Amino acid sequence: MRTPTFIALVTLAVVLLLGAGWAWPWSRMPIITFLCFGLAALGLTVLMRAGQVSFGHAMYAAIGGYATAFTVRAFPGVDGLVAAAAGVVASLAVGALVAAFVSRYRGIFFGMLNLGLSMVLFSLAGKLYAWTGGTDGLRFERPSLLGMAMERGQFELAMLVLALMLAVGVTWMVQRYFDSCSGQVMVAIRTNETRLEYIGLSARWVLAQGYVLSAGLVGLAGALLALVQSLVTPESGYWIRSGEYVFIAILGGSGHALGAFLGAAVFELIKLTAAAYFTNAWQILLGGTLIAVIFFAPQGIVGWRRRGPKPATPQEAR
Repeated sequence: MRTPTFIALVTLAVVLLLGAGWAWPWSRMPIITFLCFGLAALGLTVLMRAGQVSFGHAMYAAIGGYATAFTVRAFPGVDGLVAAAAGVVASLAVGALVAAFVSRYRGIFFGMLNLGLSMVLFSLAGKLYAWTGGTDGLRFERPSLLGMAMERGQFELAMLVLALMLAVGVTWMVQRYFDSCSGQVMVAIRTNETRLEYIGLSARWVLAQGYVLSAGLVGLAGALLALVQSLVTPESGYWIRSGEYVFIAILGGSGHALGAFLGAAVFELIKLTAAAYFTNAWQILLGGTLIAVIFFAPQGIVGWRRRGPKPATPQEAR
């Protein structure tokens, strides 16, 4: 996927998304949402490379969103980029704390432990009304971007450009991580963790690093969504949102960092189509899509696209 054709396709996609956002203002929020969901699913993809699935990773989107909101409310006039950075730092800090003990577990225990932590955070966000606004969420004034105060339409367009730039840059960096030694060790955790320990590599330490990276990516998605909506609610960290991120990650596949965004695009397309034509049946469409992916493309869209011809057996080669 490093061919000029691939680069040309990515460039074309960026241009089309920018053009759509410029020509049709109503499309800006769906595009930003798709990009943010792609970033969050990319965080899940990092863990899936090691064979681990978190059912509670949306809590980092909530942490990133609330930290962004707290920063804007506590420091009037702060730039939106600074507030978003604060959200990412908060997610990384909590992710490092959780990784210290959750990296000891594997499989269903890993997934359910994250789910339990996310449910605790969701409950606290709904009950600490004085700090979080309770179930109504926490609203804040629209901040400036790069020192420029903007109207709603201009702000959404600027956030679209920012989200696209971050999506492209982060995808490139995460793919570099996948190709690095640490990224290859993450894959080895899924295949033979015991052998890693025998050759002197700490699987727990590498998984903890990947977990922190994953938390930061989901936190970035939550911070961007909070900025563009000027609102953050406990639902951003609910287990259903975590399930959506897992759905997107499975749909896109973990073979390449771009898979998360392909899965997010299909996910948003299904939701928009269902909202327009199948209002009461969008869950059926999503469920049917997931079943089809599991049966016909178990490695996701990227895995299906990259799958080559089946090698011939020794008997067939004769």
